Amino acid sequence: MAEIAIVGGGPSGAMCGEQLARAGHKVRIFDERLAWEKPCGGGLTHKAVECFPFLLDNPYPKKLVRSVELISSNDQRANLEMTHPIVIYSRRVLNGMLLDRARAAGCDVQQAHVLGVDTSTTKPRYSVDGEWRTADFLVLAAGARNQIAPETRPLKRDELEMTQGYFVPQTAESIIVKFLPHFEGYIWSFPRCDHLSVGICGSMAAHNSTELKTHLSAFVEKQGISTEGAKFYSHVLPSPRESTLSDRAVLGKNWALVGDAAAWVDPLTGEGLFYALRSGELLGRSLAEGCPEKYTAWVKAAFSSELEFAARIVRRFYRGSFLGTAVTTRMVQFMNRSAVFRQLMSDLFSGTQDYSSLKRRLWGHLGITVSEFIASVLNLERPATAQVPRGGAAAD
Repeated sequence: MAEIAIVGGGPSGAMCGEQLARAGHKVRIFDERLAWEKPCGGGLTHKAVECFPFLLDNPYPKKLVRSVELISSNDQRANLEMTHPIVIYSRRVLNGMLLDRARAAGCDVQQAHVLGVDTSTTKPRYSVDGEWRTADFLVLAAGARNQIAPETRPLKRDELEMTQGYFVPQTAESIIVKFLPHFEGYIWSFPRCDHLSVGICGSMAAHNSTELKTHLSAFVEKQGISTEGAKFYSHVLPSPRESTLSDRAVLGKNWALVGDAAAWVDPLTGEGLFYALRSGELLGRSLAEGCPEKYTAWVKAAFSSELEFAARIVRRFYRGSFLGTAVTTRMVQFMNRSAVFRQLMSDLFSGTQDYSSLKRRLWGHLGITVSEFIASVLNLERPATAQVPRGGAAAD
């Protein structure tokens, strides 16, 4: 595979291109906007920094945030202090840094719009600037609404979420996450270096844009956030179902999907940057080795099982109840009552605690009510009590 074409210059496309160029391949990255201010929080958790240390060790402007305030639907509040900070970038800065790295590795980065692709032949073709060109392999990193994905289906409404929000010209020191009653999503305020990213995300199948805007307007007014001079935005992001992650094709004989195009996003938290970077890295490595078939296996081992788990519990988390009260409200209450539970939530937010090992940490470390609460959300069975034989000694 001497020549690779990458459609999309976001984090996944830029990371994939960098890996391939460093391995000696000829790489062209096409993006109609290149670095732009994509509407999202822009936060990178500790697992992202551990995997990619350059995200912290660089001269690009960034903000390190160690505190999160969670607000329940009935306005109860709890604060988390994180041992490992969340690193927050402007998306223009982050995308620019990743494209700079791709260029330095040898990628040819072009500001151009790819209008179509054809993967029916041995060498895939793509249409750019009215001209059809060929490559040895095609990487599609063009986002959730990408309609040119070959040999696979676009994401449906129930696999997407809407976002709306503002870039507000003021600063803060803490992240704010606000939950809403009977709402599959949340409101956020992420402080960046010179502005706030304040927004709301919600399931496209369950909510409409008017509903989102109403909730967001009420939040900024109650928080005393002035939107005068703020830039409004809206966007669509993946919110995959379990079947999206397990059944949808992301790899063909001469093409692959990465990042948002592959729906590699945590449907519970909306975190997508780490999975964009990681999927780009893993695809780049598999292509550099000449073994693209390794891509899906590596993704499964690295993170897709985690995302499938999150997809199984997301509706129970946002819509469920525990002891007659919303799960999200109980979560805030238990954080205020239990230092151990508060630490657990801090680790989840900062990215040092994954879902798959959560159940091992659960029983025996928290009070019975809190343990039963987490088990109900995660749909876990309580471990059976060990039976002691009549001889008196516990069985081995």
